[in-house]
Amino acid sequence: MSSTRIYRIASVLLVLYAAAHQFGFRQVDPTWNADATVMAMKTTFQVQGQTRSYWDFFSAIGFFCTALLLFSAILAWQLGTLSAGALAELKPVRWAFAACFVGLTIITWLWVFPAPTVFSALVALTLVLAARARAAS
Repeated sequence: MSSTRIYRIASVLLVLYAAAHQFGFRQVDPTWNADATVMAMKTTFQVQGQTRSYWDFFSAIGFFCTALLLFSAILAWQLGTLSAGALAELKPVRWAFAACFVGLTIITWLWVFPAPTVFSALVALTLVLAARARAAS
């Protein structure tokens, strides 16, 4: 399979990952018994002249992650449009992109839960395969 097709698959997976993350990251299931924690996180305080809460920080990091996942989708799609020569020149970028998602897979496996770990692993696998594949002629 050509790197173009593999990068496009990675791009679609990344868009799905971003959508699932955006939809779910602030959901709190009552069965988790986390109501007191969430309420405490929503308590406001002053920081640098602004009223904020830990829930604000949690939300900001979640939005930040979604934005980076969407950027990664665009990057994967763009890498899939490049010629073999251009991809050869971007070897460190291709492998750094793949290594980043291998690392994210480990992080989600250790500290999150299965759904993001599966998405991260699928993205990592496609990016490693694309980094190794030949560009479409």
